Amino acid sequence: MEGDAELRDLYQEALLDYYQSGAHKGKIPASDFYSHGINPVCGDELEITMKKDGAGAIGQIRYAGHGCVISQASSAIMAEALEGKSVKDALSLVAAFKDMMLSKAAPESLPGDLEAAKALEGVRRFPTRIKCATLAWNTVAQGLAARGQAEFKEGS
Repeated sequence: MEGDAELRDLYQEALLDYYQSGAHKGKIPASDFYSHGINPVCGDELEITMKKDGAGAIGQIRYAGHGCVISQASSAIMAEALEGKSVKDALSLVAAFKDMMLSKAAPESLPGDLEAAKALEGVRRFPTRIKCATLAWNTVAQGLAARGQAEFKEGS
C-alpha cells in the first residue's frame, strides 16, 4: 500500500533526524543522576545523566554511548520527552512507551509527550531489535528505581 510506504519513510526519516541530533547527547558534569545500560545482544551501551531542577524534577537529561540508529534515536526521543518532567510523570511515560513496545499497545494510546516515539512502532516487527529501542527507557527506569529516592524527589 502506497500510504503505508509513505508513512514508513516518514518514520524512518524521523528516526534518522533524532539519531543525528546532538540536542541531548553528552554527559552532565556534576549530575544528580547516573545510570548505565547495556544490551548484550548487540553491544549497544548507554550512560544517562540527569540534573534536577529546583523542584526536584528532571531539569536536564543527557545520554552518551554507542549503538545502532534505533537505540540512539530512541535515547534522543526519551531525553526530549522526559526533560522537565517530575519523576512520577517520567516513570509514567517510560511505562507507556514500554507498553507500546512490549505489549503491543496501539501507538495512538501514547500520551502526547510521546508523539515522536510513535516512529519506533515499526521496530515491534523485529523482536531482537525491541531491546535496542527500550535500552534508554529501561536504563532510566532501573536507575530511578535504584537511586530515585535519594537523588530525586519521587512525588515531584
